[in-house]
Amino acid sequence: MIRYLTAGESHGPELIGIVEGLPAGLPLSKEAIAQQLARRQQGYGRSGRMAFEKDSAEIVSGVRFGKTMGHPVALRMVNRAYEKDDANWPLVMSATPVDEDVPRITVPRPGHADLVGVQKFRFDDIRPVIDRSSARETAMRVACCATARQLLRYFGIQIGGHVLQIGEQGYSSWEDIRSIADPLLQDGAEQLAGIADASEVRCLNEDLTAQMVEEIKKRRKEGSSLGGIYEIVVTGLPAGLGSYVHWDRKLEGLLAQAVMSTQAMKGVEIGLGFEAGRRHGHQVHDEITWEKERFARSSNRAGGLEGGITTGMPLIIRGAMKPIPTMLKPMQTVDMESKKTQDTRYERSDVCALPRAVVVVENAIAPVLANAFLEKFGGDSISEIEERYPPAT
Repeated sequence: MIRYLTAGESHGPELIGIVEGLPAGLPLSKEAIAQQLARRQQGYGRSGRMAFEKDSAEIVSGVRFGKTMGHPVALRMVNRAYEKDDANWPLVMSATPVDEDVPRITVPRPGHADLVGVQKFRFDDIRPVIDRSSARETAMRVACCATARQLLRYFGIQIGGHVLQIGEQGYSSWEDIRSIADPLLQDGAEQLAGIADASEVRCLNEDLTAQMVEEIKKRRKEGSSLGGIYEIVVTGLPAGLGSYVHWDRKLEGLLAQAVMSTQAMKGVEIGLGFEAGRRHGHQVHDEITWEKERFARSSNRAGGLEGGITTGMPLIIRGAMKPIPTMLKPMQTVDMESKKTQDTRYERSDVCALPRAVVVVENAIAPVLANAFLEKFGGDSISEIEERYPPAT
């Protein structure tokens, strides 16, 4: 089964990733990973760091002649800003002892991992927490998970996401969203993603796109930040992936973990989600039909999952992202050394990272779905899997 591990700090020399469990014979290129990394860097509301962050992951092992070998795949991503943008950075996260006095950061930001990280590891400096808990880690996470996404894509399973709401601007109802999103799924979720990518904020509605951009501009002037709500759709999933038997194998739970493990996420729902709690049964459950010699559903309010198992309908996942805790206008905090109240310090940050987070979560759920697929149809090589499940044509 597929699992991955990332290492590295935001201001360190590089990020490292290792992916284990990919079957042999899967076509995998640097370009396929780079495509997802480039998408992660798009979106209105970004910080100045995007001007020099041109992420590229080098494949250093596990691939031969453009195909996986069944070995662990190792990835390396150099930090282009190291020793460039700030003279102190090489000292800040140096792996070797240094004689220079590196200024310590002792003022934690509300809403960040600063204080709790210090309390956990007993640091006297917040910098190690800042650098590892930073969303910069998601660059390597996207690179690692893009390999699993390639496996899914090989067998016709596509992933795409779009933004539903930023701040106070967003769709009014589930039905409103479905009327725009569902027609775009005829050729797979990547068609939806392509149209969303053309929007500055990855919203499928042009009017809402303009309103969301204005909302970001407004909060930027105020020195604040914004979060929002997004939706990820997966097409091509066969019925029967997952399990209803054990609590730790239910696909809803595994997908929720992948979403909530992403920085700044505060909520997740499947299909109607919380809206299901406000409706009566006949407005929630999907009637079963028999069409073209197979079972189907007359609607998809369950979001493609019932009892922890895929139904064969598009998978629909929603996530809620909180506003970024680093803001130009300070908040009140307490200095860890003096114990005196003071304002937070500012570090370069996005005003709204939601459009970028959509791509992160698209990829973060790929290993979960790939593992469910491999559990049912898997083998040690692509050719062995093809004997059980034909590839997309």
